[in-house]
Amino acid sequence: MDNLPPHEIFTHVRIVMGMVVGLAITRILAGVAGFIQHPGRQRVSLLHMLWVGSILLELVLFWWWEFGLSRLTLWSFGFFVFVIGYAVVLYLLAALLFPDSISEYAGYEDFFIKRRRWFFGLLAATFLLDIVDTLIKGKEHWTQLSGDYLVQVPIGLALCLIGSLFAQRSVQLALVATNIAYQVYWIGVVVYIV
Repeated sequence: MDNLPPHEIFTHVRIVMGMVVGLAITRILAGVAGFIQHPGRQRVSLLHMLWVGSILLELVLFWWWEFGLSRLTLWSFGFFVFVIGYAVVLYLLAALLFPDSISEYAGYEDFFIKRRRWFFGLLAATFLLDIVDTLIKGKEHWTQLSGDYLVQVPIGLALCLIGSLFAQRSVQLALVATNIAYQVYWIGVVVYIV
């Protein structure tokens, strides 16, 4: 790998990362298709579907943001493992939204509420991983981000803590609405920064 130019190394990283992200998107889309194919099998939950939309959007944003890694001039196995690990965490979030079976639960919302600590723990990990990811992309990338980025992680971690502690539907709906609003904000303001 030492002989390869950085852009060729990134191509290999992008392929593996794309497989993991693709599996996560496939899991989400297959889950949504299940509602369409068998509308009477499981009741659709607003809370669950909002998180489905949010994590699907997060996967797309992750794919977009990771294009910034194409400018890295020095790749290491550690960077590769980090990027793939970040993608795996996102896959696990998708898997928690559409588990293999929910037969022992009252539905997807019940499953989500009862497994919320796992979900919000993984979501919190994405905020921390994003800091490292941003630092890997270099000082220029860091300075392109607005000051809002500096408050994203503490607010995101606080929301994850609240989500893991409180099972009330109203709290959970407020959290997912806040998360989606912030994602939309980032798309509108700074997603063009790669």
